[in-house]
Amino acid sequence: MTVAPPLNPPVRTLMGPGPSDIHPRVLEALGKNTVGHLDPYYLSLMDDVQRMLRELFRTQNELTMAISATGSAGMEATVVNLIEPDDKMVVCVNGVFGGRMADVAERAGAKVVRAERPWGEVFNVEDLRSVLAKERPKVVGIVMAETSTGASQPIEEISKLVHEHDALLLVDAVTSLGGIPVEVDGWQIDAIYSGSQKCLSCPPGLAPISFSPRAMEVIKSRKTKVRSWYLDVSMLASYWGSDRAYHHTAPINMSYGLYEALRLIHGEGLENCYARHQLNHVALASGLEQLGILYAAQEGHRLPMLNAVKIPDGIDDAQIRRELLQRFGIEIGGGLGAFKGKVWRIGLMGYAARSGNVLLFLGALEQLLAEQGHKFQHGAGVAAANAVYLDQP
Repeated sequence: MTVAPPLNPPVRTLMGPGPSDIHPRVLEALGKNTVGHLDPYYLSLMDDVQRMLRELFRTQNELTMAISATGSAGMEATVVNLIEPDDKMVVCVNGVFGGRMADVAERAGAKVVRAERPWGEVFNVEDLRSVLAKERPKVVGIVMAETSTGASQPIEEISKLVHEHDALLLVDAVTSLGGIPVEVDGWQIDAIYSGSQKCLSCPPGLAPISFSPRAMEVIKSRKTKVRSWYLDVSMLASYWGSDRAYHHTAPINMSYGLYEALRLIHGEGLENCYARHQLNHVALASGLEQLGILYAAQEGHRLPMLNAVKIPDGIDDAQIRRELLQRFGIEIGGGLGAFKGKVWRIGLMGYAARSGNVLLFLGALEQLLAEQGHKFQHGAGVAAANAVYLDQP
């Protein structure tokens, strides 16, 4: 058999919808000595990961942990544990990942009612009041940060409405956690999931989740088994809890990476972390405006860490993304679903949210746009972003 060539991945600047750039300290943590998944050192590390996740989620929920799989498994874990066959679930769909949640719920046996808004827009209380009154669902699922559209969904008022109708609120925070405030207890979120590869700047492979005491009572009173052995949180709770009952072989070194990623966020301070994401978003938006590039998401509801922008008329989408990657080593994302071929998705997540990346990207984009004949004042994008940075105290 021919031996495969040595591993030599290219150096990229990851400014797409995920994964994001990984901090050097996280990469270093991944290479630490592996121990067993029941080793006292690892069990102590699990305690620290739980504590730091609770602080990041802003919750006291006992069942807060990291699922040993990607963010999509976090989605599946929250859904299959709350849903039993024929339970009714309202899913808010205004992009790809709301649609995915609806699909997961249907596979779990739920009777799914899709509440829909146009892509790039968000839901308000009035959009949902009548459907909740009519359907009386057990669970309402909503995406806080829709990665396919760059739209930021306000949660607090919708949470109040959901609980007025005695339903559980399930929130997708895959892109939002670590980039904008997430207040699980303050907003009375019953179940929430995220992923390690976005604003946490850790490689893909872990899915932080948290369940409220109310959600745990629902899970404990199920009449049927959870439709996934691996994702049954009643068993996972025994591994992550004081019993430390063996459940599966956890990804030890990925846990090291998440541990260090959480240390970085808490070392910076949550408010400083959110402010950094916002500053770099404003600088990027100012630069793009000078290039005549507009945002796709509803104004006032634009994510700082995922900038979905409209591709200018006459510009070759695939060529721009290809040459950004090949000539400048920069990855950005194309559009999905209804936005395919219509938007670029520019990520400023975690370690990628820094001025050097913004200025590098704008400079490269200006050159490629000029080569395709797009009209703008050369250098204006970079200058506008620099003006934002220079205006900081």
